[in-house]
Formats: sequence, structure tokens, C-alpha cells
Amino acid sequence: MLRTGIVGLPNVGKSTLFNALTRSRKAEAANFPFCTIEPNVGVVNVPDARLERLRSLAGSEKVIPAAIEVVDIAGLVKGASEGEGLGNKFLAHIREVDAIVQVVRCFENEDIHHVAGSIDPVRDIEIVTTELVLADMATVQKRIERQGKAARTGDKVAKAEIELGEKLLPHLNEGKPASTAELTDEEKKLMAGFFLLSAKPVLFAANVREEDLAPLELGDYSTNPHVKAVVDYAATHHGTGTVVVSAQIESELSELPQEDAKEYLEGLGVSDSGVGKLIRGAYALLGLRTYFTYGPKETRAWTIHTGDKAPAAAGVIHSDFERGFIAAETMAFADLDALGSAAKCREAGKLRIEGKEYEVKDGDVMEFRFNV
Repeated sequence: MLRTGIVGLPNVGKSTLFNALTRSRKAEAANFPFCTIEPNVGVVNVPDARLERLRSLAGSEKVIPAAIEVVDIAGLVKGASEGEGLGNKFLAHIREVDAIVQVVRCFENEDIHHVAGSIDPVRDIEIVTTELVLADMATVQKRIERQGKAARTGDKVAKAEIELGEKLLPHLNEGKPASTAELTDEEKKLMAGFFLLSAKPVLFAANVREEDLAPLELGDYSTNPHVKAVVDYAATHHGTGTVVVSAQIESELSELPQEDAKEYLEGLGVSDSGVGKLIRGAYALLGLRTYFTYGPKETRAWTIHTGDKAPAAAGVIHSDFERGFIAAETMAFADLDALGSAAKCREAGKLRIEGKEYEVKDGDVMEFRFNV
């Protein structure tokens, strides 16, 4: 299972958001820096309304959603790359995750201490990015030095790594994350072996007040210009997106039954939970897609990577399915939803038999033929 790490400065709402995501009280949320020391870990189901529709069509006894692992990591401070605060632990824990959700505080509250003394989410983002980049510069420099001897003997991989490192260092030195470096596909594959912190995909979570949620959902940033600053900065400097969330509200919603939570959101003038958007955003950030199987016993969402072909998708269920793959009966969820049954999809020519080279699409409903 792939892991997403929740990071940010101390006291920005990471642990509160983690508790809301995991519907637990695993993470201590307190008004002082470093109340989280060892990372908390939880498994989070990916919200997907398609599952309930499939369950109703098949009369399934149970539903199994897709899931990702979420890690609440200790707050970072300036100087973490040199061991300040819990810096060494912080960086080590980030190294273990596949993607990052960075929580930035976008609300004023004199009762909640901010480690930098004021609210400036872009500054906060830059502090975190700088520490990751500084750690990466040290990693790249060591890599270049370590491969020097092998390169002098004619080792092609060593030479390629040195060339890549010398290309990355000026980029990192400008304070830019490795993820935004202009690299060829081969260089990107090679960089994966460097295990750089700033190369990990990142999504920003703008933590706001309750009263800001409804206007922001409509794109009105006038009540909270901090969020607009985060959205613009994330797009221009990281090439990524921002999800607006109120960690405190989400924490309260997590304790309510689903119907009550829905009514509460409607009362706030909000259509969807910020946590739901965040989970789906993190799932997409990891390059993950969903296909479905359904029947009387269960309806289930299966997780695959973008670009996976039918045999690999079958292998997620069982290795025998991939080893003995013959074909996959496939329908798009939209077609099944509209027509109401596999039989009607077949009559309408919407049920296809796909072979080994078929690239599975998000929302495909599949049944595999195999022989071992």
C-alpha cells in the first residue's frame, strides 16, 4: 500500500487533519511545537460514490473501497536539514513516504501559537521546501563524489549519475524542488535512484476557518487572500494543486454519522468534505487509478497505477490471474450506470473483450478470464 505523508510547520493543523482523515484520535493535537514526535500511521478509504451504485446494481453483501496509508509526520522548523528541532527524524520519515501533503495555515488565531510568529503560508511553504532542497543538495553532492572513481574507469551508469547530479545541483541551489527540474524520461528514471525528498509529488492543504469554506468553494478569495496566495504559488513553483480544508470542522465531522455530516456541510453551504477532496487528491497524486469488480458477494475497488495494462490489473487480485491471463470483459462505469446491467451493456455493444495490451482506464468494471 502506498504512503502519503502529512507535513508542515508545527501547529498548522497536521495532527487534527490526520485524526479527521483516519477518523481516529491517534495523533495528539496540542498548542505547542513538536507534540507529534513519532509518526502516526493510519489507513484511509478513498471516497468513491461509484461503489454504492455498483453495490445497488449487483445487490452486493459488502463493499470494499480503495485505500491509502497516511502518515502524520513531526513538524519541521528552519534548519531541519542541519538537525534543528526534530529535523533528522523529520527528513528520515519523509524519505519513507511516496507523496507529500503539506498543510499550511491560512487563518488567524491569537490563541494558537505559530512557530514563526505570524501567518504567512507562502513563507511556510518556502521554509519546508528549502529544508528538503538543502538535504537533497547534500545527497546529490555525495552521490557525485561516490561515483567519481567508477566514472573514471568508464562505468556508464556512474558517468550518467554524475551528469545528472551536475544538472540538478544548480536547479536545487536556486531553491527549486527536484520535481520541477526539466529532465528527460531517462534522467527521471535515474533520479528515482537518488531518493530525493523534493522529488516526491506534493499536494497543498490550505487550512482555513469554518466561515471561509463556502466562499472559497465558489472561488471567492476575498475573505481569505492567504488561500489565493497558496493556490498561485503551488501552481507556479511546484506545478501542483491546492485543496481547501478546515481541519477543525473535519475533526468534528469525523465524529458524526455520514448523513448527519452531510447535513452539517449543507448547513455551512459546502457541497463536499475537504477530507474527501484531499484523499482523492492524494490518491491521484500517487498516480493511482481505480477499476472495479462487482457481484452478489462484494463490490470492490482495486488500485492500479496509471498506464497499467490488463494483465497487471488482474495481478492485483491474484498473481494467478496475471500469470494465466486470457482476456478481460470490460465496461466503462458510465455505460453500466446508464444502462443498468452487464446484459444491456452487451446488447448495446458497450461490453468489450480486451486483451493483454489494453491499458486499463479509471472506472473500468472488469471480469477476467484466465487459465493456470
